[in-house]
Amino acid sequence: MFKQVGLAINASDRVVWKFAQTNQMILLTANRSMKGIDSLEQTIQEDNTDNTLPVITIGNTARMTNFEYRERCSIRLLEILLDFHNYMGAGRLFIP
Repeated sequence: MFKQVGLAINASDRVVWKFAQTNQMILLTANRSMKGIDSLEQTIQEDNTDNTLPVITIGNTARMTNFEYRERCSIRLLEILLDFHNYMGAGRLFIP
C-alpha cells in the first residue's frame, strides 16, 4: 500500500515506477493511461534499461470477475515472477 511505503496516494506513475525500481519491486497494475509526461508508458519509454524490472499489467481488469481469466492471469504472473530475470528490461508485460 502506498501509505505503508511512504508514497502519497496521488503520486504520479513516474514517482511510483522510480520507487519500485529503487526498491527492487515489480509493479502489478491495471492498464494505465499512456498520456502525459509522467504516465507509466512515458516513464518506461524514457527510463527503462536492460537492468530495470518489468511492470506487469493486467490487460482487462473488467474480466477479473471471470474465474478462467483470473486463473490465466495468476498462472502467467507466477511464470513471470519465477523467472523474472529473463524479463529484465522488458518494460511492460501484459497478462494473461
